[in-house]
This record gives sequence, structure tokens and C-alpha cells, in this order.
Amino acid sequence: MTELVLRLALTAAAALVATGLYGALSQQSIVMIMMGLELVVNGLILGAGAFWWAGGQPVAASVLVVVLVTVMAVEMAMGFAVALAIYRARQVDLTDDAGELAG
Repeated sequence: MTELVLRLALTAAAALVATGLYGALSQQSIVMIMMGLELVVNGLILGAGAFWWAGGQPVAASVLVVVLVTVMAVEMAMGFAVALAIYRARQVDLTDDAGELAG
């Protein structure tokens, strides 16, 4: 049973990473890139938690996943705040235009 759960969790993690990579690499909007990167990191966290859970420490794996997802949510909130500040200051929401923000 543990092997089946591990396979399912790793399949879900791989799907999150693949979807996030596609989203991050195919978009030009700052917000969409950040959302793609969030999916990638959450997939990696899910994979790490699944391996830790399969190793015989389900409580530690649950705590690890909850703490890391919370930290990533705070990081993304800060990133969205920076993106919103850039948009309000210069009316720029694309990465190509944001590269020209000198000074």
C-alpha cells in the first residue's frame, strides 16, 4: 500500500512540476511566471514529503509539507506585492517591459 501511495504522490508531484514549468516558461506576465514557479516548488515539496512519508515518518512529513507550503505562500505574497508596486509605479506587467526599469 505504501508503494502505491508513493507512486500516486510522485505522479502528482511530477504533474505539478511539469505544469509549473510550462506555465513559467511560456508566459510573459510577471504574475503568471510567479504562479508557474509556485507550482514547481509545490511539486518539489510534495515529492520530498512523499519520500519522507514513505521512509516511515508520516508526522514529520506532514509537518514539513505544511511549514514549507506556508513559507512559499508568504514568499509569493511578497512577490505579488513587489509586482503590484511595479505595476502601480510604471504600469508595466510584462517581463520584457520590466527589464527597462532603470533608476
